Amino acid sequence: QVQLVESGGGLVQAGGSLRLSCAASGRTFSSHAMGWFRQAPGKEREFVAAINWNGANTGYADSVKGRFTISRDHAKNTVYLQMNTLKPEDTAVYYCAADLTYSGPSYYSTDQTAYTYWGQGTQVTVSS
Repeated sequence: QVQLVESGGGLVQAGGSLRLSCAASGRTFSSHAMGWFRQAPGKEREFVAAINWNGANTGYADSVKGRFTISRDHAKNTVYLQMNTLKPEDTAVYYCAADLTYSGPSYYSTDQTAYTYWGQGTQVTVSS
């Protein structure tokens, strides 16, 4: 059974940092792009960050660029999202996802419909 399990969420003051982890089990995703998305109350789920299979190519939403960093560890089958300088508007449930599409070595997608496997989400709350 394939599972993606997020952890590391919590309550933090504005300006603080959190590191989210997404541990995969049931199969390896070392050949596939991975992504992070988030959904705030009353809003649509939105793209946050994505990384290609080997970590050499990454992409970010404009709202988090320069503050968040996505990375991966193939040995641990885990993807991370380092979040710095957090703002109250970053409050959301954060989801990791695995994309089984392959469109070249630099590939990753910002489109959530490209992703096949999803975690259950972890809550991030940033207080002002």
